[in-house]
Amino acid sequence: MSEVLARWNALPQEEAAREILPCCGSKAWAASMALKKPLHDEAALLEVTDEIWRGLGKADWLEAFKSHPRIGETPAEQDSVVQSLVWSAQEQQKAATADEAVKMALKWGNREYEQKFGRIFIVCATGKSAGEILEILRRRLHNDEATELQQAAEEQRKIMHIRLKKWIAG
Repeated sequence: MSEVLARWNALPQEEAAREILPCCGSKAWAASMALKKPLHDEAALLEVTDEIWRGLGKADWLEAFKSHPRIGETPAEQDSVVQSLVWSAQEQQKAATADEAVKMALKWGNREYEQKFGRIFIVCATGKSAGEILEILRRRLHNDEATELQQAAEEQRKIMHIRLKKWIAG
């Protein structure tokens, strides 16, 4: 068991929920994760994460989405946790190095997405170039609301896995 996971397992419920919150952004998810303690390894952590995430409702998913900055931008919602912002910057590292034309296309694509779906565009950006992200954004703009919500939730789940692995590694 990782040192971080062992320490987290020993925390009181509320403190454990606060600590794990940056991995997702949903308070309901974090509270549910804390209730599942003790978790003894990465596999168990990820399995419980998926179980809880898939059982949450739309409002909880939207809360998690709001914890992210727009692709290509740094600021997020006011209540975002510093660790979440650090991870977002790392995840969007390749997108941040794009040329101005691609950055502008992402900016306009983000606006179009927000107008259509009423939330920010969520994609697991780790390892993807700005061009790849732009292509994904353009493709997903053709989704209907229900399909897109499921796609965004799946992308958030992938992000959570990456963040949880970073978190338990210390």
